[in-house]
Amino acid sequence: MRALVLGAGRMGSAAAWDLARQPGMKLVRILDCDTQRLAACEHHLARLLASPRRESARIETEPCDLDREPALQRRFTGFDVVLAATDYRHNRALTAAAIEARVHLCDLGGNNAVVQAQLALDEEAQHRGVCVIPDTGLAPGLACMLAALGVERLGRAHRVAIRVGGLPAHPRPPLAYKIAFSVRGLTNEYLEPAEIIRDGETAVVPSLDESERLEFPPPFDVLEAFTTSGGSSTLPRTLRTRARHLDYKTIRYPGHGAVFAALRDLGFFAESPVEGVVPRAFSERLLERALTDDDTDVVLLRVVVEGERNGTRTTIVFEAIDRQDGTTGHSAMARTTGYSAAAVAYMLAAGAITRRGVVPGELALPLEEYLAAVRARGLAIVERTDTE
Repeated sequence: MRALVLGAGRMGSAAAWDLARQPGMKLVRILDCDTQRLAACEHHLARLLASPRRESARIETEPCDLDREPALQRRFTGFDVVLAATDYRHNRALTAAAIEARVHLCDLGGNNAVVQAQLALDEEAQHRGVCVIPDTGLAPGLACMLAALGVERLGRAHRVAIRVGGLPAHPRPPLAYKIAFSVRGLTNEYLEPAEIIRDGETAVVPSLDESERLEFPPPFDVLEAFTTSGGSSTLPRTLRTRARHLDYKTIRYPGHGAVFAALRDLGFFAESPVEGVVPRAFSERLLERALTDDDTDVVLLRVVVEGERNGTRTTIVFEAIDRQDGTTGHSAMARTTGYSAAAVAYMLAAGAITRRGVVPGELALPLEEYLAAVRARGLAIVERTDTE
C-alpha cells in the first residue's frame, strides 16, 4: 500500500508516522509548500522510524504548493489513499482531484460549507469507485464517530452531548490557552454558527453561546464548555431522525469564552478592512504570536449518549484524557487528530471501507472496528454504560 499525506505540520507528521508503521504500507510520501518544514518532518520521522526491531514504510517528501499546483490528480496517481492535513479551503479541490485520479481520500476538515461542497461530488465519486470521507480528525472526526456509535448501540437517543477541548497543561492568563492547531481553524470555530438538533429538528445557534460548567478529574476540576462551529460536522443531519437533542461544545478553562466573545463583539475578527488592515487576519497573527509556546498540551473528550435499550433508560459515556507523548514528541492534539485520521486512511487503503462516494464518516465507517483501530494506536478511550 502507498499513502500520500498533504501537509508536513504537526497533524500531518503524526499521521505520516502512524501510517508508516502499519502492516503492508510500503511508501508514505509527504507534500508541503514549506521546504524547511518538509525537511524537519523528514528528519523527525527518520529518527522515530529508525528502530531495527520494527519494519516501516519508506518515507519520501516533495515540495508542492496546493494553491499553484496545475494538476493535482497527477500527484495522486499510483497511491491507494490521500490524507489531507492542510487548510480546509483546499478540500473541495482535493476531493475533485482524488475522484479524477480514482484514489480514496480523507481529510481533517473543520468547515461546514466546505464539507457541503465536497458532498455535492458524491455521485461522481460513486461513479468512479472512490470513497472520500471528510472530517476525520478529532472533532470533527473521532468525537463524532463515538457519538454515532453510541446511537447505533441504542438504536435511538434522547440526548447526545459531545464535549471536546485541547488545552495547555499549564494555563496562563488572560486566555488560558495555547495554539494547538491552525489559528484560522480556531477562529472559524468561534465565528461561524453551530448546527445542533433540538426537539428532533436541526437548528443553528451562535458560537460562544450556551456556556455550561463541567468537571474532569484533578488537576482540571471545573471547566467551561460552549457552542462552536464544525465540531459535530454532518451529525445533526445524519442523526436527525435518531436523536431528539444533539449538540457539540468546546471545552476550555473558565473565562476563555467570555474574552473571545468580547473580542468578537468589538470587531477584532471582522473581515472588512479598517484603515487598510483586516481585523481578523491581524488578530489571528497576534493570537498565534501570543499563544504559541513550549508548554505541553492535553485533550479532553467526553461523549454522552442517553436513550433506552430494551425498555431501560441507558446512558453510554465515552471519555478520554490524552497528553503529549515525550517519546515521539507528538502533542495530544496531534495524536488525537493525526492518529484518528490515519486510522481512517489505513482502513481506506486496506479495503476495510466498502462504501463509495463522498460520505460522512458516521455512514462510511464500520464504527466498532474504527474504535478498535483508534485504541490500538494508544488513544485510551474509556467507556461506561449506566442504566436506571
